[in-house]
Amino acid sequence: MTHVAQPAGLGIRQRGAGGARISWVAVSATALVAASLLAWLLSLVVMADMDEGPGTPLHDFPTFLIGWVVMLTAMMLPSELLYVRAFASLTQRQPRRGASLACFLAGYALAWTAYGVLAFALDAAVRAAAIDAIAWERAGPALAGFVLFLAGVYQVSPLKQACLTHCRMPASYFARRWRPGRRGALMMGTAHGLVCVGCCWALMAVMFAVGAMSLIWMALLALAMLAEKILPSGQRLTLPIAASLWVMGAWIALDPGSAPLLADPLLYGSSICLTL
Repeated sequence: MTHVAQPAGLGIRQRGAGGARISWVAVSATALVAASLLAWLLSLVVMADMDEGPGTPLHDFPTFLIGWVVMLTAMMLPSELLYVRAFASLTQRQPRRGASLACFLAGYALAWTAYGVLAFALDAAVRAAAIDAIAWERAGPALAGFVLFLAGVYQVSPLKQACLTHCRMPASYFARRWRPGRRGALMMGTAHGLVCVGCCWALMAVMFAVGAMSLIWMALLALAMLAEKILPSGQRLTLPIAASLWVMGAWIALDPGSAPLLADPLLYGSSICLTL
């Protein structure tokens, strides 16, 4: 393991060419927030009328992949603020630090893109099988509710807690796993992204159960993931989030017509309920 001198703090500043004081950490964090806000704006414009409830079509693979990347940028980047600040602090005196940060984020995106590809493949397989039993007018609501119930169970599992601890402690991760250079940044980002998938895959699966194009659910789940990763007591929120999923899952299973924040797929002809 390559030893890395720990920075004095996340707010260390350097002199720019014109004498202005420039904080690479602040610039990186601002760019992250700006990218996320831009992705949210794009989502609002493109996805405003695309929510067809459970079983919302994912379209063809290229279209899905573009939308998935935009969704990831909007939902996941804000919760990566701690890691971006820590990485920027560790690399602020290095040349081509912007390229290194880009490589780290690219590795993170690669892990989540793999998750999206698997979800798309599962969706395609379910649709190709055309199983009548999981149609929305039959067992669909129970199946969607069960996905939310399982997501709640995972929220309070030891594996979830271990992955969440990793996501909340970037300094510990970089101290143990630091690799120099852009290739090292890519590898660190990918490894971190895989643990982040382990932390949040169940919450993201809820998106597919309630409607992959639902902006309301997208925002609620993004806030949940941001809060449990960023807030000082965020790790204690896993149980309240799980309880909310259990209540909503039971509501959808027992009386989907009155369940809030849920579009009726029968109004759009989407009768197949996706399981993940």
